[in-house]
Amino acid sequence: MTSELLNYRTEGPASAPPLLLGPSLGTSYALWDKVAPELSAAHRVVRWDLPGHGGSAAGLIGPGATVGDLAGLVLALADALGIERFAYAGVSLGGAVGLHLAVHRPDRLSSLAVICSSAHFNGAGPWEERAARVRSEGLAGLAEGADARWFTSGFTVPALVRDHREADPEAYAACCDALAAFDLRDRLAEVSVPTLLVAGREDPATPPGHLREIADAVPDATLVELPGASHLAPAQRPEAVLTALRTHFDGPARRGMEVRREVLGDAHVDRAQAGQTPFTARFQDFISRYAWGEIWTDPTLTRRERSMITLTALVAHGHHDELALHVRAARRNGLTPEEIGAVLLQTAVYCGVPAANSAFATARRVLAEEE
Repeated sequence: MTSELLNYRTEGPASAPPLLLGPSLGTSYALWDKVAPELSAAHRVVRWDLPGHGGSAAGLIGPGATVGDLAGLVLALADALGIERFAYAGVSLGGAVGLHLAVHRPDRLSSLAVICSSAHFNGAGPWEERAARVRSEGLAGLAEGADARWFTSGFTVPALVRDHREADPEAYAACCDALAAFDLRDRLAEVSVPTLLVAGREDPATPPGHLREIADAVPDATLVELPGASHLAPAQRPEAVLTALRTHFDGPARRGMEVRREVLGDAHVDRAQAGQTPFTARFQDFISRYAWGEIWTDPTLTRRERSMITLTALVAHGHHDELALHVRAARRNGLTPEEIGAVLLQTAVYCGVPAANSAFATARRVLAEEE
């Protein structure tokens, strides 16, 4: 055993909500290559490698290791990065780590997604046999059958198969020991964090019934089954996995988008979304998640009151394009033309007559268009 940290990669703004991504046995954090960059628009994404896989040292675990040991390594990594509480998603063994954390350290998790995983892995026998085989023969033979275990017929990701072949046999076997001993079925009802289960309908390793078992036991859990997906769904069906994770993890952004459409109208939001580029994606997410998902949804003020405040602020700073947009929004929020005029008259006193004069001209044009 060593005091080293798990190898990891971070993506996304340091100030964004943290999201840790765990891999499957035999893979590296490359398993998340088609999903993590998209998630990093709204999250500080941290993907990590299992011991002896990718760039993680093999000596981080040894024979007789447990999923709890792996969870401890994940928490040590989070601590080193200054992350106290985080969302978590994991595949297979990585998903088992997430379940362990949800049961034993719920104070560290804000939400959980368990992908192509299980609360048990069909007993100790098969994993003890695999561990013994790997310790005696290495991983080359086992890696030859990786595609059949991981993907539907005809699909492959060569980089992941290469990760499997190049993993450290002793560390891989220790991970098998962890899977052999893992069984949280009698503790699932204790999981209290929001939980998503994602199953690949064609997964032979952890069939949908395994995820359904967790969903039935964890209070208020959500289950999504992905057609055309086998065991490594983030690699085979990245778009579907991304959609499921965004829906689960980005609640404020999702609610913010709903409010944004209600206040500003579908036409405006559609134009903004259509014009979005990789350069502006994080800003658009910030607007939806923070301005609309947190501020505009705060029940302390009504939408009518928020419209009055917004109109005043826009007049004060001379943002006439935004003022036109929010005059329309004020009408949707129930203000009459007379009330909008009263707000603008108030701005003449506190923001200046020239500012109010320009604001009246903008508002008159918009209200005429509305009529």
